[in-house]
Amino acid sequence: MEFPKFLLGDNTDYPTAIFVVHTEFPRFIINLEDDEVEWLEEFSKEDEKELEEEAENLIKAATAFYDREVSRYED
Repeated sequence: MEFPKFLLGDNTDYPTAIFVVHTEFPRFIINLEDDEVEWLEEFSKEDEKELEEEAENLIKAATAFYDREVSRYED
């Protein structure tokens, strides 16, 4: 099965949280309520440096995805 790069998620146990799931490497879930990121990968020391450089771009892309999705509901 193929998944989109980003998925929206919610959970009634966290009524104010909005989750965006990044399904490609490096996989992560970000809670847009507080910008907390949970990485679903384990990284070597070498990967951590590259991840630091790419993390900001990935989080911006996740936020842009959310904004795009919400704007589609508003139309």
